[in-house]
Amino acid sequence: MALARPFAIIARHAWIDGDFRPARLDIDDGVITEITLAQRAFDEPGDGDSTDIVHIPDDAVLLPGLVDSHVHVNEPGRTEWEGFRSATLAAAAGGVTTIVDMPLNSWPPITTADALRIKRLCAGRSSYVDVGFWGGAVPENLGTLATLHDAGVYGFKCFLSPSGVDEFGHLDREQLLRAMTEITGLGSRLIVHAEDPALLAGEGALGASYDGFLRSRPPESERSAIETVIDGVRRTGCRTHILHLSDASALPAIRAAKAEGLPLTVETCPHYLTIVAEEIPDGASEFKCCPPIREASNRDQLWEGIVDGTIDAIVSDHSPSTVDLKRAGDGDFGLAWGGIAGLQVGLAATWTEAQSRGIPLATVLPLYTTGPAAVAGLDGVGVIAEGRRAHLTVFAPEEPMTVNAEQLEHRHPISAYDGRTLAGRVRRAWLHGEVVFDAALGEAGEAPHLRRPPAGHLLRAGTAAPA
Repeated sequence: MALARPFAIIARHAWIDGDFRPARLDIDDGVITEITLAQRAFDEPGDGDSTDIVHIPDDAVLLPGLVDSHVHVNEPGRTEWEGFRSATLAAAAGGVTTIVDMPLNSWPPITTADALRIKRLCAGRSSYVDVGFWGGAVPENLGTLATLHDAGVYGFKCFLSPSGVDEFGHLDREQLLRAMTEITGLGSRLIVHAEDPALLAGEGALGASYDGFLRSRPPESERSAIETVIDGVRRTGCRTHILHLSDASALPAIRAAKAEGLPLTVETCPHYLTIVAEEIPDGASEFKCCPPIREASNRDQLWEGIVDGTIDAIVSDHSPSTVDLKRAGDGDFGLAWGGIAGLQVGLAATWTEAQSRGIPLATVLPLYTTGPAAVAGLDGVGVIAEGRRAHLTVFAPEEPMTVNAEQLEHRHPISAYDGRTLAGRVRRAWLHGEVVFDAALGEAGEAPHLRRPPAGHLLRAGTAAPA
């Protein structure tokens, strides 16, 4: 597809080098070719300059395209839960221009190079943003992870407790050390769902009480598993990332591990930062996720981890399913599928809570851009810089948005954020210099100029990212 002619974007508030600056960005062939800062950015072109110019309104900020390193797209195999078209349209509408897809709950799971090949074929024909892929580390493929590494996955995901799908088994402590040793030898990274199965309730019905569900997955389970992971990092040197931290009482151990110099990072999710257990009605299984959303005091401590820099990234853990699965058991938290669908609204939700706490947008933005990019080892994304791809997002921090699950780009109209009024709205997003979302033109999939073929690139670790 031919790219648009060269153009420029002028903004009084562009997020460049960790600060908001007045800037003009010149863009050609999908790449930022020149950045002009300060007052000169607002000089109009001369008579001989035919460059088209996009002016960003003063009530909005120009951001790098956001990065989400934790997304479950589920295609192929469970495409009825979500798929690359709907997931990446939702990403674009949320200002996210790069995602890294999890190795489950698609079928087959991405535990072999052949499964990755199938996944890439699906993504290549339907993705509206750039997509990379995690591989899986399961008991059956330990010792053969090099084949997936060579195929271009960004690292390997494992569970320390049952994953919820039979085809993606969890690792015991000995298997975890084997995986860490193997991954260290590959120069790759491990990402871990850290809950100790010995401290979890068994499978089956739990009833409609959210408090009962919360007790079934106590904070001790996360702490125990994270301590196991930290010990493994210390013994093997494996670069390791803790997924979707919900238990803030694990933060001291993580801080200590980082102070020790261990190669450990950690993420949390918007739902842990914005929703609290005390507000979740019984039977409201759209709020079920694992590990669970915890109490308000816990949320306060997670925000302390945001402010002091312990937490490296905020990611969606977008884990959708059909409405029937989310409502299974008529609101029984033991039977309903666990997962929050929030890819499209993550930044707005987090910013709303941050603003209420007096935390500036500048504190939050690295955790949506350079933070998740570093977690995955993604090159060239999450920044506005000369020579980088023109992945850009226009965000209006003060514009209110009431979430209507029926109107989200997610495949199914069920969301824990439904009905919430948020501060902040994504107005536009560019991918490789092409507009992929424009709120002024209606829903992402319905805007006439967005009916072009999907143009997201498929990313591969170990190679130069496409320009």
